[in-house]
Amino acid sequence: MSKPPGPMRDLTWRIEAFGFDLASAALRLLPTDWASGLGAALFKALGPLSSSHRIAERNVRLAFPDWSDAEREALLAEQWSNLGRAFFEFPMTDRLTRASGRVEVEGAERLDEIARGGTPVVFVSGHFSNWEVMPIAILEAGIVCQITYRAANNPYVDRRIKERRARYGVRLFAPKGGEGSRELLTAMGRGESVALMNDQKFNGGLEAPFFDRPVHTASGPTRLALKYGASLQPMSVQRTRGARFKVVVHEPIPLERSGDRARDLQAGVEKVNAFVEARVRERPAEWFWVHKRWPATAYAELAASERGKA
Repeated sequence: MSKPPGPMRDLTWRIEAFGFDLASAALRLLPTDWASGLGAALFKALGPLSSSHRIAERNVRLAFPDWSDAEREALLAEQWSNLGRAFFEFPMTDRLTRASGRVEVEGAERLDEIARGGTPVVFVSGHFSNWEVMPIAILEAGIVCQITYRAANNPYVDRRIKERRARYGVRLFAPKGGEGSRELLTAMGRGESVALMNDQKFNGGLEAPFFDRPVHTASGPTRLALKYGASLQPMSVQRTRGARFKVVVHEPIPLERSGDRARDLQAGVEKVNAFVEARVRERPAEWFWVHKRWPATAYAELAASERGKA
């Protein structure tokens, strides 16, 4: 059982939550494209001044070692613009729907087939463009689906995030960790689908190649698909113009079912990483570069290489 916060921590959390409410309310007063554009401008200007910029810069160097400095700088500027749009669009994600005309779905017939069939699938994706748009497309298709999420450190902000997601139909949450894993297993046993992001570092996960380097990757999506004989259904989100998007329902990732559980699991995780890498290469400015995806050894090697060039 977690220790309750002290009075100063609780006060800080409440002040942060008030600020969150204030900012969200102000953004919802703006037209959607204005809010999105404001986020792009602010993050493009201020993002390079943050500590996260250094993380993104190192990631880009690891992913694209042959790029020129000018190419990397252009990508970093574009990714800050996209990230700012995504953050400022969050308070109005309920407006980013197919019904509003802001979202088109390529491969919608596949979602319709899943909804009609009633057979659970494991949706897998990454933090592309505005990743909140993907669960909207799944739920609008009439698919009952558990959506995983990482709880915010501030419990008051976390509650508000849940409430805002409920505006666009996301009411089923499976927190990550042991409890979340049990919830996902229970959900699939009931015939419900699950959706997971699989592009961030997962300590204790399986090692699989990503941009020619081994990275720790969560095996959960592949593990669930193999256990329940379900399809591993990849999806991605592309920003087409401003606060308008295309959700792509890709062909299912074929899984090996040889009977060698460890080998089949490893092969599936490698295919998921290959899918994510392909999407990043297609639209690099729309990926979430500001997290440490690679292991510490990769960053240490990069730092040593930079010192050697100095």
